[in-house]
Amino acid sequence: MDQVWDNKAIICDALGRAPDVEFASIGEGWSLCRWRQFIGGWQLPPMPDATFIVHISGKPDVRTWQRDGWSENKSIPGCATTIPAGMPTGWLLDGELDVVTLSVSSDLLKTSPRAAQFERMQFAFADPLGVALTRQILAELYAPDPAEREAYVAAMVNALKAHILSGPAPQQHGAQDGIPVTEFSAYRLHTIMNAILARPEADHSLERMAATAGVTPSHFCRIFRKATGMSPHQYVLKARLDRAQSLLTQSGISIAAISESLGFTSQSHFSRAFRNYAGIAPSEYRQSRPH
Repeated sequence: MDQVWDNKAIICDALGRAPDVEFASIGEGWSLCRWRQFIGGWQLPPMPDATFIVHISGKPDVRTWQRDGWSENKSIPGCATTIPAGMPTGWLLDGELDVVTLSVSSDLLKTSPRAAQFERMQFAFADPLGVALTRQILAELYAPDPAEREAYVAAMVNALKAHILSGPAPQQHGAQDGIPVTEFSAYRLHTIMNAILARPEADHSLERMAATAGVTPSHFCRIFRKATGMSPHQYVLKARLDRAQSLLTQSGISIAAISESLGFTSQSHFSRAFRNYAGIAPSEYRQSRPH
């Protein structure tokens, strides 16, 4: 039987590996996949279906090819991207990538009043609700497998699908209670997020981050949560624990040294936070992963 070259098959062929996890409908026109750990640059040929991409984690420097060179702006964790059907794309990153793709069939787009948003590529834009729904779907896919899980996850995917087909909620230019929408304010927020990911062990206090953004701490918390789906403290903690996972599997540094280097107050504090995040203790995580 000939292989069906859907979006998943094309990405698998281009990247040389299968998705980390996948979940697809039966006859409803969508397919969701998670792709991880790709380094360097690659080209994706045109795909038959439109694609909604959420940048989950990994390196904060993912660029796309735009006519004459790589894009000046870059995607960082918490960003979304849409790719229309039939459009080839090029990608460049400086390390690990972790994204979720939701492929949406052309038949579904025909019924959407805002299908025009998928007629061109939109790269690295803020979509807090889309990102939050994607993160929740991913969490459920990795949870224990109760009998009702598939129906529940499918319902959440349908909610995500309905959200992206309806288009993002309109926002006023410069609205104080929404995501920063001016180029400068968005740049400042991304600069802060990049700084956290580059040096998660540093002192990223709320007051310091708010001062860098030029807003009050309470307002900074609001815009940060809208942009990332989590509080500044949660984002810093996640960045530290992601770095801890890399150190545990890619180095022989002791757990105590990792804890201290990442700014945790004690090894017990680090171990509790890591177990809450990864589901197992740091020592178990190190033993369970190949070096």
